[in-house]
Amino acid sequence: MRVALDPDTARRLRDGMARGVLSFPLTSFHDDGTLDPDGFRAHVAAQIATGPGALFPACGTGEFFSLDEDEYRQVVTIAVEEAGGRLPVVAGTGYGWAQAVRFARIAEEAGADALLVLPHYLVAAPQDGLVAQLEQIAARTRLPLIAYQRGQVAFGVDALRRLAEIPGVIGLKDGHSDLDRLQRLTLAAPEGFLFFNGASTAEIQARAYATVGVPAYSSAVHAFAPEIANAFFTALRDGDEGDGTVGKLLRDFYVPLVELRDRVPGYAVSLVKAAARLRGRPVGPVRAPLTDPSAADLADLERLLASGLDLVGADL
Repeated sequence: MRVALDPDTARRLRDGMARGVLSFPLTSFHDDGTLDPDGFRAHVAAQIATGPGALFPACGTGEFFSLDEDEYRQVVTIAVEEAGGRLPVVAGTGYGWAQAVRFARIAEEAGADALLVLPHYLVAAPQDGLVAQLEQIAARTRLPLIAYQRGQVAFGVDALRRLAEIPGVIGLKDGHSDLDRLQRLTLAAPEGFLFFNGASTAEIQARAYATVGVPAYSSAVHAFAPEIANAFFTALRDGDEGDGTVGKLLRDFYVPLVELRDRVPGYAVSLVKAAARLRGRPVGPVRAPLTDPSAADLADLERLLASGLDLVGADL
């Protein structure tokens, strides 16, 4: 039987989204590819110290797709321990619903506050199936769920209404950047339903998302340069316009970063990890099927990172 949800979770997430960017920490590996719990703990502690609105371990940036269940348990447990109740911890889950439920139960035992349901594996599915996937997971966990639409998952208005009626589904992360569709979804959702921008390098489209009522966003940049991510968030929140901090960072850091990211599939994670290593963070390499950046791309990344940090008065 389903356990009653904690109604405070959605409020804490809403408050966190208004206060800061959403942190998606990297999962630390040793050079031989094994999990590095101590490195991950240090990375998470450093992330929390910079004041994000919430912590999302073992999601896309955290290479959920490469973790086994024991590694996942360690990652979520460490994140919960380091957060210490100071901010919400939303763990990733995914694959088919039966596998997602196994990870959900581990996250429950580890003390996570909620779950981000990553897009299911491989196949396209009709709207009824997308809703049923969330229904099956929600019926088997006491944790609130945030759906993630990206890739083969895209909810229509009718499906969104049904999604919002599922006990325990509290929000939607959007990675499609279809603002026409997203505006329709926000207008159809009940009051209090959470939305946030989950596009790759979300800052690029943060102003556009805000115009349709979705100002909150996740930040991969926060995983390696919280100084840049926080400066951008603060300036955007405070109404910076023209060629101020937002404009300069977009033009001279974020757009070149996206151009570098688009050179090789998988760089959305690989470059983030490489940038963190450039700053001495103990995150290690990526796991296959991802690959670490080439020497040439790493040199370009180092120059760009130094330039971006200089824009906000920080050092490499």
